[in-house]
Amino acid sequence: MIKRIITGKRLFVLDTNVLMHDPTALYRFNEHDVFLPMVVLEELDNGKKGLSEVSRNVRQVSRMLDEMMLQAGDDSESMLNGIPLPNISNDDDEQSSSGRLFFQTSQMVEDLPKELPGSKADNSILSIARSLQHSKPDVTVTLVSKDINLRIKATVLGIHAEDYYNDKVLDDVDLLYLGASELTADFWDDLNSLESWMDDGHTFYKVEGDVVKDWYPNELIFSPDEHNSIEAVVREKTDTTASIELIHDYRKASHSVWGINARNREQNFALNLLMDPEVDFVSLLGQAGTGKTLLTLAAALTQTIEHKRYLEIIMTRVTVPVGEDIGFLPGTEEEKMTPWMGALMDNLEVLNKTDDSAGEWGKQATNDLLQSRIKIRSLNFMRGRTFLNRFLIIDEAQNLTSKQMKTLITRAGPGTKIVCLGNIAQIDTPYLSETTSGLTYVVDRFKEWEHSGHITLLRGERSRLADFAAEQL
Repeated sequence: MIKRIITGKRLFVLDTNVLMHDPTALYRFNEHDVFLPMVVLEELDNGKKGLSEVSRNVRQVSRMLDEMMLQAGDDSESMLNGIPLPNISNDDDEQSSSGRLFFQTSQMVEDLPKELPGSKADNSILSIARSLQHSKPDVTVTLVSKDINLRIKATVLGIHAEDYYNDKVLDDVDLLYLGASELTADFWDDLNSLESWMDDGHTFYKVEGDVVKDWYPNELIFSPDEHNSIEAVVREKTDTTASIELIHDYRKASHSVWGINARNREQNFALNLLMDPEVDFVSLLGQAGTGKTLLTLAAALTQTIEHKRYLEIIMTRVTVPVGEDIGFLPGTEEEKMTPWMGALMDNLEVLNKTDDSAGEWGKQATNDLLQSRIKIRSLNFMRGRTFLNRFLIIDEAQNLTSKQMKTLITRAGPGTKIVCLGNIAQIDTPYLSETTSGLTYVVDRFKEWEHSGHITLLRGERSRLADFAAEQL
């Protein structure tokens, strides 16, 4: 498919879902103009009620529009000529090149195929975009929508349509940071200098060479060569030098975490990140069965109950159903969240393996102890809270938007560790994709911070059936 190259002034017609998705979308089109059909304002008015994220976004858009209208005044001439859009660029030189906001001030009717009746909001937007094409032949009119079907219909009618790209973190999900880097066979020979030392039982190396410029703090570097094998984590780096530390091997039975051992290289590195008190934020990606939740709970229980590093474990997730919603649930906040926490209960069964000699009373006592230290909380009540010395686990984080992710992570107080778990191939939230998910957003934004770590778990360890299904289905 040949990509269309567009130059010159452009006029963007915004669909309602763009503003519902990102309230600041009005400011994201640089020097180009933005057009809002009247039907979009009507849909915004219908969506302003409620406590959902979409409703809050709609109200924010309304406040922004009201502020711009106040600045423009009641002059009808300014409405026809467009309201200047504030330029949010850091470059002051571009202030004069900011675009303008136009509203639909008259009836704009353009004949559409009889299969597209004009009473539907989407078809009204198509009619307006087509009318603008004819009335402004020297300007490229582009319909911006998160609705794939609307973009398809627009393209069929000869209207240029695009997705809203501003919230896209990466052009391709394959470019997402993996958290690990494999060393070449001649890595040690290509180094300019090499130093090694021991400190408190830990082995460190200081390396100098061109290869370190592509490393990130707390990245796993490894050599698969059996004769010269190494697994280390990057601690400090500059453009030409880096300090690396050999990691603990949690695959050995003597180094288990709450009775759990790593089964592969990525799981071993995940446990190193989860057990490191200097790493405040950890993100684990991986398909079903790679051990994300089990490893995280094992590390959380060890540091909460044995090491006394955290006061309690808090687990939360977005409540997006895979199939039909089951409706309202009775009980307290924790009881309402219980059906969504099946993964927690399943993994606690694995972690709650006590000696048979302890009997049923011993097993029940251990189970009560674990559950007393784990609190289940809803995302709906997170705003305004501050968590002190907590181990916060955000499960199914791929279903969160970047704004929701920011709201959660900024709840962390002193001594709190946040772990985000998810699989970006299993997104259930409408209008979110692999490149716009909040999980993708934080992985990309946190990769250069020295107190964060990330690893993508590649191998499934649940069962041979689960591994085969993940590959073939």
